[in-house]
Amino acid sequence: MKASEVRQLTKAELESKLKDLKAELFNLRFQLAINQLDNPMRISAVKKDIARVKTTLRENEIKDSANA
Repeated sequence: MKASEVRQLTKAELESKLKDLKAELFNLRFQLAINQLDNPMRISAVKKDIARVKTTLRENEIKDSANA
């Protein structure tokens, strides 16, 4: 997921996406622990997606507080 795609989402969609990504990361780590993970690079990709979503949420929060 690209940063430009993340910035187009609403706050509710971002929070939902964050929840889904955290669940996916948990499942990937679980698969890694029991040696069933096919693509270990997916863990770092999901971590980066989580960071993008959190950054966008924070940017929106700062922008909203500056406008208020």
